[in-house]
Amino acid sequence: MKTLSESNKNRLLNSIRNIPDYPKPGILFKDISTLLNDHTAFSLLIDHLCDYYQDQKIDFVAGIESRGFIFGAILAYKLNAGFVPIRKPGKLPSQTYQSEYALEYGTDTLEIHQDAFRDIKSAKVLVTDDLIATGGTAQAALKLIEKAGGQCIGACFAIALHTLPGYQALSKLTSVYSALDG
Repeated sequence: MKTLSESNKNRLLNSIRNIPDYPKPGILFKDISTLLNDHTAFSLLIDHLCDYYQDQKIDFVAGIESRGFIFGAILAYKLNAGFVPIRKPGKLPSQTYQSEYALEYGTDTLEIHQDAFRDIKSAKVLVTDDLIATGGTAQAALKLIEKAGGQCIGACFAIALHTLPGYQALSKLTSVYSALDG
């Protein structure tokens, strides 16, 4: 199942709720909570992503707060890898590295534990989140992985909004895969 059939793509897309004008006018929000609570759709997506990455010999899956935790922890378990959370500031209890990134208005910051990869030299890391849009968060996550001594071998997302620049920009830095186009 390295590629999803059109019927499976449609099954997944139909399990995602679209909310117009949220969180502000002009944005069509992709609510994955309806995919997560649909056992068949959720299993299909996770099995597909695991199949896609099973031969990559991944050491760690890094999940971006917060929906990336859902996908990341399950992928790490199924790929026999460790899980590393990438969080908002002040949420990780030990020494961290920080990466600041631009938002539409202002900036935000992400953190990773300095010892996230347990001294494994050039640990092979897959970063994951639910959706890629502008790509700022994912690019910050890649910087953090490198600061912590990891090698990002790819980034995977349930959905890519190809009308925004994130997927293309991130593709210049690492291999990027999304199961669905949103």
